[in-house]
Amino acid sequence: MDFYSLIFLSFALGTDAFAVSLCKGFSVKKLHLKHYLIVGIYFGGFQALMPTIGYFIGINFASFIASIDHWIAFILLSLIGLKMIKESLENENCDSNANQFGFKTMLALAIATSIDALAVGVSFAFLNVNLLLAIFLIGIITFILCIIALKIGNKFGIYLKNKAELLGGLILIILGVKILIEHLFFD
Repeated sequence: MDFYSLIFLSFALGTDAFAVSLCKGFSVKKLHLKHYLIVGIYFGGFQALMPTIGYFIGINFASFIASIDHWIAFILLSLIGLKMIKESLENENCDSNANQFGFKTMLALAIATSIDALAVGVSFAFLNVNLLLAIFLIGIITFILCIIALKIGNKFGIYLKNKAELLGGLILIILGVKILIEHLFFD
């Protein structure tokens, strides 16, 4: 996977955390440095950790499914993308607990928003991916997206939440199709 695909993938994976961060920003009257650090570290950290775990899970099964690896990557990315698009169309509002920044709440949200990254990490095992670069970009870009989302949510509300998830879903589907086309026609 080339550098630009990793950048797009990082943005796509970060959109769930971006949407949650918009809600968090919307629900807080006055943001402090600790809010930015908590949100950025939890979401960025888990977005980087989960693909790493997924990669090592995938590596253990690589020899069994090497002949269909491109199909697996395509299916995983497309299903995750479709799920994100579906969620963007459900028009959910921020919940009343969105202003909580405690350990349990943040841990649950960080895990929930990074499950997609775990599945993408499994697909990394079947692709030519620089894992360190990928997890670095995913973590840093998610960290930055969440900080920006917290501020935007605090200033402008949550009307952007669904659009972010829709865009992320479309990007994942496009990446899945790109991987499939490359393996079927250019390998």
